[in-house]
Amino acid sequence: MTNFRIAPSILSADFARLGEEVRNVVAAGADMIHFDVMDNHYVPNLTIGPLVCEAIRPHVQVPIDVHLMVKPVDRIIPDFAKAGANIISFHPEGSEHIDRSLQLIRDHGCKAGLVFNPATPLHVLEHVIDKLDLILLMSVNPGFGGQSFIPHTLKKIAAVRRMIDESGRDIMLQVDGGVKVDNIREIAAAGADTFVAGSAIFGKPDYKAVIDAMRGELALA
Repeated sequence: MTNFRIAPSILSADFARLGEEVRNVVAAGADMIHFDVMDNHYVPNLTIGPLVCEAIRPHVQVPIDVHLMVKPVDRIIPDFAKAGANIISFHPEGSEHIDRSLQLIRDHGCKAGLVFNPATPLHVLEHVIDKLDLILLMSVNPGFGGQSFIPHTLKKIAAVRRMIDESGRDIMLQVDGGVKVDNIREIAAAGADTFVAGSAIFGKPDYKAVIDAMRGELALA
């Protein structure tokens, strides 16, 4: 049976009480905390940095999953590792040397991931899949929360699932963007096992009710 993971994105949390928010969402059943880093350069938005990661680290025992939407990535990777990240992923476009950036993440004791935008081809996976712990497929164009899921992503999920299965490696297949109770089962059926949800969870008054409903749908996938 697939081990499904739900990773609430704190991009949609109340930043005035972020420690409380991450504690509450973990108590509600979250498996990890998804941490979106945007630089107003690679993507048209500016969010949070290593100091915020360091600040929330004492509040939760679950993994902190850092998604770097920045360019270049190498300079900031050690800072997030030191701040308490467990998983660090980046976009191929953000690195001059993808293999080197993946090794840098691992050298600092974190699991390494690559992220693909909706229109980014997957061919780079042929060369580095043996160095990955996570593959993240964006199901919206990165930069802002609250967007709608792009249906074509389902075909991409299925293609990556085949590549992971053929590799024989234990690699998380994560999907981020527009994931909600009413489509999470379809996304899981395509092959995803890890689900990032921001406004679908933090935008509701009862986090546990949403996460429980998501798990109910996943049980049927």
